[in-house]
Amino acid sequence: MGHLNLPASKRNPRKWKLLDIISAVFFGLVFLFFLLVFTPLGDSLAASGRQALLLSTSDPGQRHRLVALVELGHHHQPIEACPADSVDHMPCEDPRRNSQLSREMNFYRERHCPLPDEMPLCLIPPPLGYKIPVQWPESLHKIWHSNMPHNKIADRKGHQGWMKEQGPYFIFPGGGTMFPDGAAPYIEKLGQYIPISGGTLRTALDMGCGVASFGGSLLSESILTLSFAPRDSHKAQIQFALERGIPAFVLMLGTRRLPFPAFAFDFIHCSRCLIPFTAYNATYFIEVDRLLRPGGYLVISGPPVQWPKQDKEWADLQAVARALCYELIAVDRNTVIWKKPDGDLCLPNQNEFGLELCDESMDPSNAWYFKLRRCVTTTSSVNGEYAIGRIPDWPNRLIRAPSRALVMKNGFDLFEADTRRWARRVAYYKNTLNVKLGNPAIRNVMDMNAFFGGFAAALTSDPVWVMNVVPARKPLTLDVIYDRGLIGVYHDWCEPFSTYPRSYDLIHVAGIESLIKLPGSSKSRCNLADLMVEIDRMLRPQGTVVIRDSPEVIDKVARIAHAVRWTATINDKEPESHGREKILVATKTFWQLISASR
Repeated sequence: MGHLNLPASKRNPRKWKLLDIISAVFFGLVFLFFLLVFTPLGDSLAASGRQALLLSTSDPGQRHRLVALVELGHHHQPIEACPADSVDHMPCEDPRRNSQLSREMNFYRERHCPLPDEMPLCLIPPPLGYKIPVQWPESLHKIWHSNMPHNKIADRKGHQGWMKEQGPYFIFPGGGTMFPDGAAPYIEKLGQYIPISGGTLRTALDMGCGVASFGGSLLSESILTLSFAPRDSHKAQIQFALERGIPAFVLMLGTRRLPFPAFAFDFIHCSRCLIPFTAYNATYFIEVDRLLRPGGYLVISGPPVQWPKQDKEWADLQAVARALCYELIAVDRNTVIWKKPDGDLCLPNQNEFGLELCDESMDPSNAWYFKLRRCVTTTSSVNGEYAIGRIPDWPNRLIRAPSRALVMKNGFDLFEADTRRWARRVAYYKNTLNVKLGNPAIRNVMDMNAFFGGFAAALTSDPVWVMNVVPARKPLTLDVIYDRGLIGVYHDWCEPFSTYPRSYDLIHVAGIESLIKLPGSSKSRCNLADLMVEIDRMLRPQGTVVIRDSPEVIDKVARIAHAVRWTATINDKEPESHGREKILVATKTFWQLISASR
């Protein structure tokens, strides 16, 4: 057979094309290897890759694997920083998420949390220029502007004495919309009608508080005020309050009970809070009544009290108060003061709002994601003596076992033992573990598993306030905490807390694993890594964490502490304590993003 002679360029075309491709790929890989290993681009790409994995929520399985690596200590790099625009992020009060929800009864401004798998596993950075906060008590009057550079309130409310920008600071003259000359003379005027001084009143609630100058001014009278407001158009008002060292909480009175027990507050205040108390058959007034201690005082200042063009609303407000048998103490211009009866309400059978008494089988202190009820709580539905005038004055009420503690089995013995235990433990924290309690650097404190508030009670001589958190799935002992003259909230620690980043100087938790377990079970409802990332979000740079638990749990906590950039030591428990406990004491390092664009 003859042979066909072809030009050299057309011989074996497949063979030459394949060799070209292999050669090109080989040399390309070699070039990429040198690029990644010997240039800064490699480090940048690696960091970006880790960030993409940590921030990704599209693959829950991948997130679970990352959490497992962190908890086992196999994730050797620190958890990545969240983006720069997340410095003020509150997962459950995210305006972008909540704006899509119903406006009815302000539902969209309440808590709405993403599922754990929908939240990025990353650490909230401080804003650029952040400084360690001004210490108490100087912080009551000025804070660093750079720590929360939001000028909206200063621009709009400066003429009313809310706050002003002055050099590197925001300063707080102490005013408010209804008291532009300052909260002090306003409180002095209220003192003509209410026993502000002397210890009769101790726990107060300020609704729609602005920057909390009212609550801050009451501290000098030993009245501990929990101030709340929603995240709204007055951006960061609660953040300002917390930076000042005033007890405050992000909260909205909407469709649910507020997360407090029945008859918690001696004094409830609204200064132009704009809550429509008589709307929805007076549902909001009824909720305030649930929270107000018998014999306590309600002050409403501003609309609709003798306000132009609000005659009907003012008449309706007075009608509701009469239906609930409130005693009218005074109407002074645009301020009204009522006193709640200290016994059972004299609610008549017929009233224009159709008010009825609640079924006594309904626990009035059940207030975690509990829908508002259009019924009135009776004093007979709660056992114990808790009316103003029947409980001891402050500070005696702190150390005397409240009658609501005695309702529990062995309640008196539990209370006494808890008080002694925490006095001993706090002394050990200060004297042996060198926790800086009593130092002006620590002002805002949280106890994540408070029970009777023994930890907070042991700190009353220190210049601190304590947010006592009672887990919603544990015994509801928050009423005892309020009867002692302390403050706190219900919360489920499988969800983020309703506060801004960098709110607390010290966070304490005894039995951290119990916060994520199903009651009476070894199964977890959520994971420890997410909880510690949330603790990190709430904690200020250079803030302190104290965690008590079994040695096995503390070892796991220590592994995660490394991943969240804390420096930690593990310590033995105090010699007098029983059980197998270790104590981890950690400090949050002060790190910042390299640049705003990272």
